[in-house]
Amino acid sequence: MSMDTRQRILLAAMDLFWAKGFGSTSISDILSRSQANSGSLYHFFPSKQDVLVGVLEMYRDGIYPMLLEPAWEGVDDPIERIFALLNHYRGSLLETECTYGCPIGSLALELHEPDPPVRALLAANFNAWTAAIRGLLEQAGERLPAGTDLTGLSEFILTTMEGGVMQARTHLEIGYFDRGVALLRQHLNLLMESAKKPAAA
Repeated sequence: MSMDTRQRILLAAMDLFWAKGFGSTSISDILSRSQANSGSLYHFFPSKQDVLVGVLEMYRDGIYPMLLEPAWEGVDDPIERIFALLNHYRGSLLETECTYGCPIGSLALELHEPDPPVRALLAANFNAWTAAIRGLLEQAGERLPAGTDLTGLSEFILTTMEGGVMQARTHLEIGYFDRGVALLRQHLNLLMESAKKPAAA
């Protein structure tokens, strides 16, 4: 029962932080959404900051079941999995008429000077995302040129996604996201074409 209550509070806070932002979400909002009483909330989370930590841990630990596995269902090719994941974000943008924001990216932008534990968890979430992408690039193997900076490339892919989401939200226009993804596709295609060329003597 207690774990159910804690989970319910975190899921409510996750939804509210995404929709309203951390600063605009009150404890009363969380209690109302979760249908928990204040005694239960403060038993698990002494402060709103502790709720945020719990939400960020949930995102970190749930990246595969909540995000990656649904996006990758039915897609086996590692390069295509990258674009399937990006298309997952595109779908969220379209469903919300371009008001969707990546939850971690939105929190990172809102919390200008987060406490060290919060900053560490934001970084851990970004690191988990880029590690998953790097794993796909590693699976691509010889399709990419030898010596390709896979860490830098995975970070660049994250930047393309976050920047595309941010601009699409700002302009309320999906084209800003689509153009970034199209150029990323072109870049990866050029890398793969380069890998096919024989090494210079």
